Amino acid sequence: MVTAATRTRDLLWSDIEAVYAAILDHPFLAGLADGTLPRAAFRHYVVQDSHYLRGYARALAVCAAKAPDDRGTALFAAGAGNAVAAEQGMHAGLLDGLGTTARAAAAEPVAPTTQAYLSYLLATAYGGSFPEALGAVLPCYWIYARVGADLVDRGSPDPLYAEWIAMYGGERFQAVVDEVLDLTDRVGADLAPGELAAMRRHFATTSRYEWMFWDAGYRRETWPV
Repeated sequence: MVTAATRTRDLLWSDIEAVYAAILDHPFLAGLADGTLPRAAFRHYVVQDSHYLRGYARALAVCAAKAPDDRGTALFAAGAGNAVAAEQGMHAGLLDGLGTTARAAAAEPVAPTTQAYLSYLLATAYGGSFPEALGAVLPCYWIYARVGADLVDRGSPDPLYAEWIAMYGGERFQAVVDEVLDLTDRVGADLAPGELAAMRRHFATTSRYEWMFWDAGYRRETWPV
């Protein structure tokens, strides 16, 4: 039941419980945990994630500019920088382990799901209000932290997959997510019903894109024509 005391984060999560269950059940994540995910699928995912993080950093920079206070600006400005650092650092290490380079990955095409997700994300960030932008960027923070926490308990026999799991399942990443969730609750508490509905709609949409992104990696999605 939604009451006046319900935190915005709880309301948002209630909208995507079925989506998150589908994410946890996806064979991509199961394969990460038990080590059976084909390296070619993981490579496709990492290459596309490198493309995605460059766009995501821009969306976070827009959130920083639109934030209602200095704390929000600092949080998202740091997040934008960290997204670029992750793309340049962690992904470079993963790609090296996959037998390729960041330069080669950058030259590969942006896949359809990656393009669609980024187009939606950036259109919402640039064209919407701060709460709408926040709703759109939040799943990439929150769902990855939840997935990481689930997978870190299971571990992985594949050292490359274990490295990925450790990054998102660690306390450092969770601390950043907690800050974003605290901001979400503060902002959401003052929203008019229509503004909150828009925030929920964007949050649910990009949560679905998160499932689609892992699914695209598993299928090694390419343009059909």
